[in-house]
Amino acid sequence: MTRLEDLYDTVVRPALMKEFGYANKLAVPRLDKIVINMGVGEGVQDAKKVDAAAGELGVITGQKAVITRSKKSIATYKLRENIPIGAKVTLRRGRMYEFLDRLVNIALPRVRDFRGLSGKSFDGRGNYALGLKEQLVFPEINYDNVDETRGMDIIICTTARTDAEAKALLRGFDMPFVN
Repeated sequence: MTRLEDLYDTVVRPALMKEFGYANKLAVPRLDKIVINMGVGEGVQDAKKVDAAAGELGVITGQKAVITRSKKSIATYKLRENIPIGAKVTLRRGRMYEFLDRLVNIALPRVRDFRGLSGKSFDGRGNYALGLKEQLVFPEINYDNVDETRGMDIIICTTARTDAEAKALLRGFDMPFVN
């Protein structure tokens, strides 16, 4: 059991039960999955950049990345159908908690000019999305081996029904929200 799983069972779940008045502990919101997506627009010209992004994503998450492909052709971007244009990883259970722990305690404090996360990036159904401008904030990435800085989208999916419940859940995991 990871540190955050233990924190959820001992501290966060009882606090949420008290705050929102849940009678059953299984009704309390919990983390469902974390999806990390790295779009590589230059993958149209050079497929090696997509492979490099997938490798970096695999190093960051500890799980092999899936290469995403274009669904349809767009002539303006010189994009044809079924060309590799990104990579993604879906984390669940132990790896999800480990990644969230490293994100909150190691990666986010290393972001330049970081003042906190926006509390408005919820989707209305209890899921939270944030973007990072560079993958170098994770200590697993060796700066000398990086050919290019790439951003990534991190979507934290919860079982919460409202944004307030999801925000309370993520605050329990020490997510640094500004508002």
